[in-house]
Amino acid sequence: MKYQIEGGSLPVLIVNLEVGEKLITEGGAMSWMSGNMKMDTSSGGGVKKVFGRMFSGESLFHNIYEPIGKEGMIALASKFPGAIKALEITPDKPVIIQKRAFLACEPRVELSVHWQKKIGVGLFGGEGFIMQKLSGNGLAFIEIDGYEKQYELQENEEMIISTGYLVAMSASCSFNVRSVGTVKNALFGGEGIFNAVVRGPGMVIVQSMPIGNLMHGLSLKK
Repeated sequence: MKYQIEGGSLPVLIVNLEVGEKLITEGGAMSWMSGNMKMDTSSGGGVKKVFGRMFSGESLFHNIYEPIGKEGMIALASKFPGAIKALEITPDKPVIIQKRAFLACEPRVELSVHWQKKIGVGLFGGEGFIMQKLSGNGLAFIEIDGYEKQYELQENEEMIISTGYLVAMSASCSFNVRSVGTVKNALFGGEGIFNAVVRGPGMVIVQSMPIGNLMHGLSLKK
């Protein structure tokens, strides 16, 4: 499988598949493709996974594309100005992503629901109780709102992240919440009551323009 990401801040993922290769995509992600591409729709693992995706806000079914007879091409455009990022998933390095970030992956990558076990994290962490987990072995592609920045946290190194700005983290990282401090900070600081705290070791990816924050900002200007 060969791919390129074009378009700058209005990105599109263009994937070329050889005969026998397949690409799994989020439902409705296809923008254009060559005439020899075949699509099949799958629940990706039965009723349990369908309900998990429903609660995570993702499409209930995934589409599987493969070329017939010769090499084929499929393009997946981002739904929002930002970035598309390729992640190399390996059995020893699964990745947790925000809900709705998944775009596509190779068949050997498994997408599953990741539940936040701590009530405080689910209520105040900004990502809700449900995130998504990428595991297995292969390439996966995620959508990022705005500019993306990646960090590598060392053992017990922490990063404090405001609501909505966390895109992805290694499964080796821990995720918790922390209050902004005093009552004065919470009431007048403009940063809410809680921030997310990610602790290493592992990768952390943050984004500069969460859709929710953008919509809120636009509503204030009306």
